[in-house]
Amino acid sequence: MPRVPIHMPQLGESMAEATVVDIKIAPGDEITADQEIFEVDTDKASMEVTTPCTGTVLEVTATVGQSYVVGATLGFLEATEYEIHRAGLTKPSDTKPVAPPEPKEENDNVHFAIDEKEVIDGSEVQESVTPTVDGGLPVPVRSTVYLSPRMRARMEELGLNSADLAGIPGSGAGGRVTVEDFEKFILDLEKNKMTEASPMRIAVADSMRRSWTRPLATVTVPIVMDALLAHRKAQNPKPGITLYAIRALSIAISENTAVAGRLIGSRIVHPRAIDMGFAVEVEDGVLVPIIRDADKKTLAEMQGPYEELVRRGQARKLPKEAIGTGIATVTNVGPFGITDATPIPLPEQNLVLGVMAGRVMPFWDEESQSFLPKLESKFILSFDHRILDGGAAGRLLNRIGALLQEPEKL
Repeated sequence: MPRVPIHMPQLGESMAEATVVDIKIAPGDEITADQEIFEVDTDKASMEVTTPCTGTVLEVTATVGQSYVVGATLGFLEATEYEIHRAGLTKPSDTKPVAPPEPKEENDNVHFAIDEKEVIDGSEVQESVTPTVDGGLPVPVRSTVYLSPRMRARMEELGLNSADLAGIPGSGAGGRVTVEDFEKFILDLEKNKMTEASPMRIAVADSMRRSWTRPLATVTVPIVMDALLAHRKAQNPKPGITLYAIRALSIAISENTAVAGRLIGSRIVHPRAIDMGFAVEVEDGVLVPIIRDADKKTLAEMQGPYEELVRRGQARKLPKEAIGTGIATVTNVGPFGITDATPIPLPEQNLVLGVMAGRVMPFWDEESQSFLPKLESKFILSFDHRILDGGAAGRLLNRIGALLQEPEKL
C-alpha cells in the first residue's frame, strides 16, 4: 500500500515552525482520519496535529523537543488508495514523499496579499558600518552590524543572532565585535547562572527583535473614562475595558484603513479585513487571540466570544480560527498599575494600542466654575512611522476617545 507522509501543517497564519512536545502514536498503530497524533507548541498556543487520512503508522520521524518548519515530514502512514482518494490526497510515490500543496492564490485569512517577488529576506540585509572619526566622539563608535562570514557561521552554529551581540564590547576597528571578542563572551557566560528559555519566551523575543527593525514611534492621549465606566456598570455581564478599546479602535480603522496598512515597496497595502488582536498574559509570555471582523460586530456580540478567547488563551488552547496576525493589537496593562508604557507592535502589524491604569484627575468645569474629579486613562499608540506621522496617530487616538464617550453606540 502507498506511503502517506505526515507534514507539519500551517496551524496559524503567521506560523513558520512549531516544536513537538508530545507524540501520541507509535509504529504499527491503527489510526483514523483527523485523529490527534502530535501536540506542538507554536508562538501562539499549544495545538494538535491530526492525521491526513485513515491508515497504519509506518514510521515516526519527529522528536520531542525539536522544532520543525511548516511542511516538514513528521512521519509516514500506510493507507489504501481508497482512503487516500476519500481524503482528497494525491496518490504518493512508494519511494518519494509527497510535496506540500501549493498555497492558494486567495486566502480569506491572509490580510496582506504580497507577491512572492516583493518578499524581502531580512537575513540578507546588512546596514552600513559607521566609521570612527578621528578627533570626533570621545568614545569609539560601536558597530555590531557588520558580521564577517566566520562570525556568522559561528553564531549560526550556536543558534544566536545579531541582537545577542548587543552586550559585547568590540575591540575591532570602529568598535566592531571580533570573533575573539565573541568567543571570550561565550566563555564568560558559562560562569553565570543560566536557565533554559521556554519556546514561548524565545518566540516573543524573536517577534520583538523583528519588530524593532522598523522606525517605531509612540504618541499618547489622555481619555476620560467616566462615560465608559458608567455604561459598563449598567451591563450584566460587564464587558472588559479591553473590549471597549477593541471596538473603538476597529471602528476608527474602518473609517480610514490606510492607518493599519503596511508599506511594501512604494505602496501602502490596506488590510482586507479588520481582525483585531488582544494581549493575554500566559506563563512566560503573551498570546494574541484574534477577533475576526471586529468592525462589523457590536460590543454585545463580541463579549461572549471575547471572554471565551481569554479563557482559552490562558489555557494555551486557542481555536484555529482565533490564531493569526490580525491588523492591530490592544493591550491593557492597567490591571498591573502601569501608567506609562511603550508597547511594540507585532512584526506583521503597524499598530498596537496600550490602555494604561486610570487615575482620578481634576478637570475644569465651565458651568460650575470649579474643578471636578474625573477618571482619566492614558491611551498609548505605537506605530510604524513609515505609515503614520504624529498628527495622523494623534487624530486616530482622539477618534478612539470620542467613540468611548458614547459607549452605548459601540
